[in-house]
Amino acid sequence: MSRIGKNPIDIPSGVEVTVGASEIQVKGPKGTLKTPVHATVEYKVEDGKVFVTRVNDSRSARGQHGLRRTLLANCVEGVSKGYSKALEVIGVGYKVSVQGKKVILNVGFSHPVEFDLPEGIEAKAEGSKLTVEGIDKELVGEVAARIRRVRPPEPYKGKGIKYAEEVIRRKAGKSGK
Repeated sequence: MSRIGKNPIDIPSGVEVTVGASEIQVKGPKGTLKTPVHATVEYKVEDGKVFVTRVNDSRSARGQHGLRRTLLANCVEGVSKGYSKALEVIGVGYKVSVQGKKVILNVGFSHPVEFDLPEGIEAKAEGSKLTVEGIDKELVGEVAARIRRVRPPEPYKGKGIKYAEEVIRRKAGKSGK
């Protein structure tokens, strides 16, 4: 039995879960998300909780059980609280700013790099910190990773764009005489 899959998902107040034939729709105060349904997994909504069970004990059903429960739990948490990812821009003269739906990065290139934010994602810049926010956990993580990819942190001086909780392993430079 999947340890993750057997835990029920609590539905907070203000969140509505609708189970359809091909997808589950989750509506909440922050927006609406959909997650696909798998044939080997059943969903039951009872007294403020969603129970995820598998139809049989096949290998694919066991593999999908915990995954589908986690995807649904991420949707419920996303529409109620939302997700955010913090990035830091480190380096002399490195700056970050947000203009509408664009993130402008000045990170040591000859020109500023403009990054267009997809629909449903917001960004806030405070000094050298950038916060990416949204209701879709996967999309928030992907956007943060793409922004980090513009100038990943280097191990000698630590310059670049890194996650706020990330620790950069530093290397020693040239050993002089």
